[in-house]
Amino acid sequence: MTVHPNGLETDASLRRRIEKLERINAALMSHVERSMDQRGSAYSLFQTAIMLEGRVRTRTEELTGLMHRLERSNEALAAAKEEAETANRSKTRFLAAASHDLLQPVNAARLSISALGDLALPPEARTIAGQVERGLQTIEDLIKTLLDISKLDAGIVRPQVQAVFLPDLLAEMAGSFKPFAERKGLRLSVRCPDLTVTTDVLLLQRIIQNLVSNAVRYTSAGGIVVAARRRAGGVRIEVIDTGCGIAAEERELVFDEFFRGGARTCAGEEPGLGLGLSIVRRMALALDHRLTLASRPGHGTRVTLALPLSPVPAAAVPPAPVATRLSGAHVLVVENDASTADALARLLQNWDARVSTFRDLSGVRAAMEAGAAEPDILVLDYHLDDGACGLDVAAYLRETRGDPLPVIVTTADHSSEVEALVAQAGAELVRKPIKPAQLRSLLTYMLA
Repeated sequence: MTVHPNGLETDASLRRRIEKLERINAALMSHVERSMDQRGSAYSLFQTAIMLEGRVRTRTEELTGLMHRLERSNEALAAAKEEAETANRSKTRFLAAASHDLLQPVNAARLSISALGDLALPPEARTIAGQVERGLQTIEDLIKTLLDISKLDAGIVRPQVQAVFLPDLLAEMAGSFKPFAERKGLRLSVRCPDLTVTTDVLLLQRIIQNLVSNAVRYTSAGGIVVAARRRAGGVRIEVIDTGCGIAAEERELVFDEFFRGGARTCAGEEPGLGLGLSIVRRMALALDHRLTLASRPGHGTRVTLALPLSPVPAAAVPPAPVATRLSGAHVLVVENDASTADALARLLQNWDARVSTFRDLSGVRAAMEAGAAEPDILVLDYHLDDGACGLDVAAYLRETRGDPLPVIVTTADHSSEVEALVAQAGAELVRKPIKPAQLRSLLTYMLA
């Protein structure tokens, strides 16, 4: 520091001290300003936090309200779904009960017509009998198909998936439809290498039957090809016809119930019920097999079913032996419907069998105690009067004889419970309406 001789600081020294103080003052002011800014920011943050908390509270309240409304909506949907499923089950039970009552008179009428056909009739009467039988067949098909649709919609049908050897199944289908195709001058061929698929054999049979039947019905010239081939790691079954084809606007509608489309059947063909493809679609959905349709009006239609390929070959099943003797056999029939019992007795007598008919177990017991001849085979209606069961007759005769008799149980009840009870009793099940050819084949086989 420069000091004047009289002891006072010089101007330069004073300026330096002033500058130093100014720097110190500036630093202090900056520190104060930063402190004030920080306090202001904290206050702002505090205010912002209060504002955001209010918004969060408002949004939480809105979200809670939406959740409550969604819960109520889900409860309403669950209740509506349960109500719909209950209604569907009720519909299925109603149709099952109604079909049982409807099929009883149809069964009696078909048996009577079949017995009539075995008699010596003039050509005109035989023609009328054939027309009546075709009408009864249509009624039977309609009732059974409506019941099938109801069961599929209600989820009652549970596919029994297994390995199925395709060549045998498709060859059998072709064999059953070839006479109808040849009658119309159509070619029906099958092309199938050795392929095994994973599916339900009964449902797949129904699908192929409906597709081939539809193809034959709507084809007047050319033919039908049923082909199976490997595609994209699976198997595709195609039913191809050279029929009238389906217009583009109708290709989705053909899978709806009772839709027959603008195309007409060939000359001399009975119109279809419009249920075949509806059943096909429902069965394909139940099996999870993709179903597609392609068609050109005037050229034909191709329906494709995609199935998973199975690595397991299906076991070969030997054909069941066929017996041919029925003449003189004593058939005991228990049937509570009088018209059905009469028609069945006439049919069996036309086949040269001896027949004893009863309404219930008490009638059979009275006849046996009176010394009636023992039967060779039993044909029993499952549902008898007052809740009785035809299998009780089989149990009674087994007790009195000491050994079981061959038993055929007839019923219009298509429930799995009845089927299981009949199988448990070691009996054969024949669903009503009874097909005479099926019954005769089964009787002769069981009596062999």
